Amino acid sequence: MIDDTLKTVAPPETVLGLDIGGSKTRGMVWVDGSITADASAGSANVQNVDVATARENLAELFGKLGSPRPAVVFAGAGGVDTDDDAASLRELIAPFVGGAEITVVHDTRLLLAAGGASTGVAVIAGTGSAAWGTNAGGAEARSGGWGYLLGDEGSGYWLGREAVRHSLRQMDLGAEPDELARGLLDYCRLGHPGELIAHFHQGTTRRYWAAASPVVFAAAANGHAGALAMVDRAGADLAAMAHQVAVQLGLAGPIVLGSGLGSNVPALQESFKRHLAAKGLDDVRILDRDPIFGVPLLVADRAANGAG
Repeated sequence: MIDDTLKTVAPPETVLGLDIGGSKTRGMVWVDGSITADASAGSANVQNVDVATARENLAELFGKLGSPRPAVVFAGAGGVDTDDDAASLRELIAPFVGGAEITVVHDTRLLLAAGGASTGVAVIAGTGSAAWGTNAGGAEARSGGWGYLLGDEGSGYWLGREAVRHSLRQMDLGAEPDELARGLLDYCRLGHPGELIAHFHQGTTRRYWAAASPVVFAAAANGHAGALAMVDRAGADLAAMAHQVAVQLGLAGPIVLGSGLGSNVPALQESFKRHLAAKGLDDVRILDRDPIFGVPLLVADRAANGAG
């Protein structure tokens, strides 16, 4: 569990937080530190939807939030890797918030702050994966977050793809589908492992395969050796990303694990913690709240740094 330290943070202004994910956008308004509005709409991430759809979804969200007029907007989104990425998202948000000051950050920043930490390492384990950290000197480092074609090790997509690969290897060996393969075929509503090849390459999405990851966890819980190895490898890969960032920044922690798998799958959490402990890193927190709750701490940190 994470201490509820954010309750002590009270921004002295109207603050709007946005957590812009691949499938939905959540917005939350704080006035004098108290939440006054909380709503969700479709994704406004232009890496997942076109600009027109993103704009429509933001309009819906702001309508649900009561058309707030914040002084400060903090938006976190995946795929914000360059200044141009941040500028594009600011331009998309600006028409809805008047003259508010808009800060756009990678969603790992929200995750770390939601874990109650201003410095440390945040690890996303969801549809994709990434690690990011910052130290007391303001230095930053990251590992992963390259997208499913180049990486996303330890993510839901990676696990789904590995389950497909396992099933196809079994087929090539002439073996009958085992528990993991049968579970995957049931998920895909297919009758034979050979059908997975066309199914994987034609018309499915990375979120579709990420949603297959519970098949791997279920097989692992039943002692399936291949599934157990996949879960352990996922935890090891996520731990390696966290360790790389921690070493670059000279940090001993905290390391905050979150997002869909990171916050909700004990087997993955245990593997992650075990592999980090083997590297001498024991200060690990499992995020038990949505990343958007990190916004007040980010605003407070910004104010403190500005005053300093």
